[in-house]
Order: sequence, then structure tokens, then C-alpha cells
Amino acid sequence: MYIVQIASECAPVIKAGGLGDVVYGLSRELETRGHCVEIILPMYDCMRYDHIWGLHDAYRDLWVPWYDGKVHCSVYCGWVHGRLCFFIQPHSSDNFFNRGHYYGAKDDDMRFAFFSKAAMEFLLVSNKRPDVIHCHDWQTGLVPVLLYEIYKWHGMWNQRVLYTIHNFKHQGITGMETLRATGLNNAAYYFDYERLRDNFNPFALNLMKGGIVYANHVNTVSPHHAWEAHHGNEGYGLGHTLHMKQYKFSGILNGIDWEIWNPEVDRYIPVKYSKETLEDKAKNKKALRDRLLLRDDPEKPIVCYIGRLDDQKGVHLVHHAIYYALHREAQFVLLGSATEAAINSWFWHEKHFLNDNPDVHLELGFNEELSHLIYAGADMIVVPSNFEPCGLTQMISLKYGTVPIVRGVGGLLDTVFDRDYDENHPPEERNGYVFYQTDHPALESAMDRAIGLWKYYPEEFEKLVLQGMNYNYSWANPGTDYENVYEYIRHK
Repeated sequence: MYIVQIASECAPVIKAGGLGDVVYGLSRELETRGHCVEIILPMYDCMRYDHIWGLHDAYRDLWVPWYDGKVHCSVYCGWVHGRLCFFIQPHSSDNFFNRGHYYGAKDDDMRFAFFSKAAMEFLLVSNKRPDVIHCHDWQTGLVPVLLYEIYKWHGMWNQRVLYTIHNFKHQGITGMETLRATGLNNAAYYFDYERLRDNFNPFALNLMKGGIVYANHVNTVSPHHAWEAHHGNEGYGLGHTLHMKQYKFSGILNGIDWEIWNPEVDRYIPVKYSKETLEDKAKNKKALRDRLLLRDDPEKPIVCYIGRLDDQKGVHLVHHAIYYALHREAQFVLLGSATEAAINSWFWHEKHFLNDNPDVHLELGFNEELSHLIYAGADMIVVPSNFEPCGLTQMISLKYGTVPIVRGVGGLLDTVFDRDYDENHPPEERNGYVFYQTDHPALESAMDRAIGLWKYYPEEFEKLVLQGMNYNYSWANPGTDYENVYEYIRHK
């Protein structure tokens, strides 16, 4: 099959979150299976150009219809660690992608509406006719709308669209101006509740809803999160739309890239190890302590947290986990950056307060190299998210033999099975600890069980570690799932 991914991110050249990892990892998996995959991206001024090989002009004069005129664009082509990527660079006074950041501008809705229009125009005029167009999140929610309302009538009648939603919280709320700009001029038609009108604001359009309505199939990034979005509150107002389109909605678990996240080949850790050489994990623990100036105490496990510091990630429980770990005579390592000023100030205060404590280290910011060492050196990781569409940290930690302690939501429930209480898996298939409430006692109960097992039953703890390492959360299984969806929508 010929597959084109249209997305606002692709790791490592453009990465703000898990979306970039998925676009890259899935593309590589599909290519290893013999499919032809191309990726279309915005050409941001702040992306990592050092990760692009052979960047060159691919299409110099792309004229994208915009309002009553056209915007001149250049399309560049290059390889990002083996993946063929096309980068769209508009030449206009709007400077859509020359902002020094990927997201967060007041006109994000127009920026990515333009990107969607430009991507479709590029496919049309370059005569690319993929079997499947795979687009992602609200930034490309307009792609299937444009395909079936405009480009279908200009020769792209045989293309099919899979729309993957990574985060329902951000939906791309916009207005009539977007219709005028992109040529979708019939306001009464698109403001219909069955099309793009927001479910709660009759004067707004919802780009994510448009993607759901028009795509041939829609998925989110774990089976349990699909259920939460459909039946619970995690659809952030789109539950009714998902219910009406449930015949084409599913959940496919993300994978992790085993060429990057694998202690057997990891170039960022001092001592590589596997299930057969698990004793070498202790050498990485020693290296982690040396690097972060932690006390070298064999009687203490290391508990860690790696990720953003924000409400989605359960930041109040992350904070509590630090002090509860210290209370239980454990050490704690945190690597994360805050998304809000208040949270940033809070954790800088904690960092200064705990600075002289030899059993804790807070690294505020993000450091890819250090994250590998923490996964390899820690004994446990806490993932106390309020909601988690999939989550990659728990899957990475399992691969590194670091026992996950997670809240039972979204993809965390699809990947972590409680050692003591999971009734759906036999004891030999359980791999971590799960709690459900968002209060301190719930977190403490799970941490207590994990730390207690490490301290008093080390052989049982090692057994749990090995059971976790047995799980295969690579892209192999998701790759098959996506192939099946592609084949299904191609022949509808």
C-alpha cells in the first residue's frame, strides 16, 4: 500500500509530545512490512534540522488557494532517520510556521487549517494518489473534510482517510473565517450539527469533530481510552458524535520504538542489559546515583517520575509521591517540565527545599539522554495520570525492568496489570501496580505494596520485573492493527 501521513509532528525532527513518536514509529513499522510511506509536515523554523538528511527542493511553486487568492509555497524533501518527509513552507506575511514554537499561537486554528489545505493541494498537483491518507489530531481534522467536499471532485475520488485522535482535550475550535479561507464557503452547510458545528457552541466549528464525521475510520490510541471517550467524560464533549459514528471508531494501542527504547542496545546507558543479564541493571542504578549525587544506599529503592508536570499527568500526586517515597525510606528522581507558570514555580520551590537531601533529585526540564538512564537505573516509576490516552512511559519502563505504579485509566489499564488484584490475568502475567482514585491514600497504597515487595521479598520483586520485561509493546502488534484498518477502508 501507498500511505501518506499528514501530521503536525514527527520525532525527532518535530516533537512536542507522543504524537511525534507515533508518526515516526508507525511509519517505520509499516515500511518494514513493505509499504510505501511518506510524511507531510509543516516546515517550522524551530524544528531540528540536524535530524534531516538530504533536504532539497521537491516542489518549488505550490500555489495554495486561500481566501480569494493563492499563497505561494515551497515544498522541501528530506529523510528523517530513514523516513521520507515533505515539509511545506508558505511564503506569506502570516508567517504561519516561523513563530519559534510549534503550538500556542492565537491563530493556531488558521495555521493548521492552512497546513491541511496545503497538504491536500500538494497531493493533488504533484499527482500523488495514496491508498490511505492517515492524519492525526485536530491540526489535520480538516483533511478528510477537504478531501470529500473539494478534492474528491478534482481527481482524488479513490483516496481513503484514517483519522487518529491522540488527545481529545484539544479539538481545534474555529469559526466562519476558516471556511472562507479554505474554500469551504457554505456556512449553513458546515454549521449543521451533523457536520462541523461544535456540540455545545452553535457559533463555533470543531475541526476534530469534522475529522470524525468525514473520515472513513477513526481511532484513538488505546482500546480502553476509546471506551472512555465514547461512554465517559474523556471525549470532552464529543461523546455523542463518537456514539453516532461508533461503527467506524476503535482503539489501537500505541507501540514503542525498540531501536530507541531497549536496554539491550541503548547507547545512552553505561551498561546494556537484558532479561538474561538483569543483574547489570544495578550498574545503571549506581551510575544514576553518581550522576545525580544521590546517596549510594543498597537498602533503598529508587522511585522515579518522567513526564510533563501538568494536570493531565496528576501533578498533585506526583508531588505527593516524592514525599511518600522519602517517608518509606526510598529515593526519588523526577525528570519533567511544567506547562504552567504556577506549577513551574511550585516545583522550583520544592527543588530548592529538597536540594540538600541526598535521597531526592528533581530535574526540571527535559533531557532525553538522562531519561534513558533513569529508566535503566530506577526500580519503580509512578504514572498517576488523571487521564492517559495511551502513555508510553509505562511501556518503556516495563522494557527496562522498572516496575510501573499507575492509575487505572486509558492505555495504562491496557498495559499494566496489578500484581495482587488483577482478575483478568494469571499471577505469572501480572507486571505492576494499579490504583484508581485520585487521592493520596490510593497512591500510597500502591506505592506501599511496590516498595514493600522490593524491601522484604526481593526474589518476588525480581520475578515481577522479569514478567514485565516479557511483554512486547513494540510496534509489531499495532502495525498489524493499522494494516487491517487500512485494508478495511480501502475496500469499503
